[in-house]
Parts: sequence; C-alpha cells; structure tokens
Amino acid sequence: MTAQANKPYVIGIDMGGTNTVFGIVDARGIVITSDSIKTRKHSNINDYIDELHTELTRLMRSVDAEDKIYGIGIGAPNANFFTGMIEDGVNLPWPTPVPFAQLVSDKFGIPVAITNDANAAAIGEMTYGAARGLKDFIMITLGTGVGSGIVVNGQVLYGHDGFAGELGHIIVKRSNGRLCGCGRTGCLETYCSATGVACTAREFLEIRANEPSLLRDIQIEDITSKDVYDAAMAGDQLAKDVFEYTGTILGEALADFTVFSAPEAFILFGGLAKSGDLLMKPLVRAMEKNMLSIWKNKVKVLQSELKEADAAILGASALGWEAKFK
Repeated sequence: MTAQANKPYVIGIDMGGTNTVFGIVDARGIVITSDSIKTRKHSNINDYIDELHTELTRLMRSVDAEDKIYGIGIGAPNANFFTGMIEDGVNLPWPTPVPFAQLVSDKFGIPVAITNDANAAAIGEMTYGAARGLKDFIMITLGTGVGSGIVVNGQVLYGHDGFAGELGHIIVKRSNGRLCGCGRTGCLETYCSATGVACTAREFLEIRANEPSLLRDIQIEDITSKDVYDAAMAGDQLAKDVFEYTGTILGEALADFTVFSAPEAFILFGGLAKSGDLLMKPLVRAMEKNMLSIWKNKVKVLQSELKEADAAILGASALGWEAKFK
C-alpha cells in the first residue's frame, strides 16, 4: 500500500491579511471540513501557530483524520517555496521574514510546503480544476490586487529566488500611472483589480461630470467594483465603459505575457473574473488585436473551475501532496 493510500488526506491553509482559512481535503479534491481563525489576532507568531494547531486538531478529530494526513500545503502572501519563509508580510501582525513552513511542520510533525497565494491557486487549478491536463498555462487572480501563477511544462515557475511570476506588477502605464502598493506607478493591478475598477469608475465620474450614471447615487469614495458591475448590468453606459477600459488593458497585457511562455490558456480566478461578457469581450478583443501573429487565435481564456467557497483551501491543499517530496 502506498503512502498516499495510508494517508488519504491533506490540509490546505490559506493565510490572508484578515482571515486564515483551512480545511481537510481528500484525494478527489473534496473539502471534508473547514474553518477559519483571525490572522491578526496574535502579535506573536507562536501564539498564532498554537491556535492554528488547536483548531486543526479539532477538525482532524471530528473526521477521524488525526493519523491520516499526508502533508500540509500553505498559500500565504510573499511566501517563498524554496526557503519556506514568509519574506515580507506587510499585512501580517508579526515581524517578517519568518520561517513559517518550518514552524508549522515542527508543530504538527507533518511535511509542509508553502508558496504565495497565486501559485497555490495555479497548483489547485492544475490538480482539481480547469487546468487538468494542461502543462503550460498562466493563472491570473483578479481580487484586491492582481496575482499570477505561471506553469511551464507542468511545473510552477519560481525563478532563481522563488519570486517569479509577479505579473500584476508589470507596468502598463509608463507615464502618469497610478501609484501601486509596491511603491511603483502604473502596475497592472492598479487598473485590472477590483480596486482598480473602482478607481477607474471614480475617474470616469469626474472626467464625464455631465453624464448621468447610477453610480452618482453612491458616495464616490464608497464605490466598489460590485457597484460598477451592478450598474453595468442595469445598462449604465459609464459603468460598461469602465469594464471596456479594464478588459482592454488586461487583454493587452495577456498578449504580452503570451510572448514570454506561450501558454495554452489563461485561467481567470476571482470575483472580477465572474463579470462575464462585460470583461471578457473587450479582454479577448484586445488580446487578439495585440497578439503576435504566431499565437493569434491559439490561446484560450478560461474561467476557474474551483468552487469559490473552497478555492483557497483547495489551492493550498494541492501543494500538500507535494510537501513530502519537497
């Protein structure tokens, strides 16, 4: 009997700046049970890991899985697959860098692998979702920021230092670009994230001051990407133009990314990716318009097949199957 047969479950942990969600996942990609804790509750990293251990032990006991865990996979901001370190956790309550994978492995006595959240999403998609059977694809996560996980010949691309694949920080506006959280200006994520959509809407409302819009019923500083989507679906032209602008920039960027690794597909994940034709039509139009001729009409744009409620856990858990061999 194989080790995997003896150990039929993995643990997936997704650490966000506010919440840490975790769950126990079987080999079919089914989340058996899950829960969460507050990431920022403890200023001491060891207290955080103690609570994580307590809550996960409770979950394991509830499904009789205490001695059946094959590995632990973790997705975390600025986590380095090679070193197991969280290098620069700007939204975390404890000092970084911190050897997070080693600390968790020591506490649980189980092999641990860690990577950043976008790479974890790519591994999850390759294991359980739309990228099954694909060896070359790029995962694009459209959330508060823009993340990416690049897979080449079936392997996540980490680069020499573990940080490759930060496509959200490709500069798409070289002059007068928006200030990004990374400290530079004009990064893709300042335009094509949920935050970017809201920012574009505010700019359009000011530039087109005499144009009626449903968004004018909302305090300008309170506008969210969901508000823009709702207005666009109600026929609001200004809101639809926001998605046209956003999709065009993202499509142009995907055409450029294709030159780098010739992916078979881009897989879009996150709330903004669910905007349907509002985003997808201008995106595909701009991508094909700007695509180098040898790749025209060859690269697919797909939606993630991971269930949103389980996606973070599944993405991290897929890394758990690799932890024993890291």
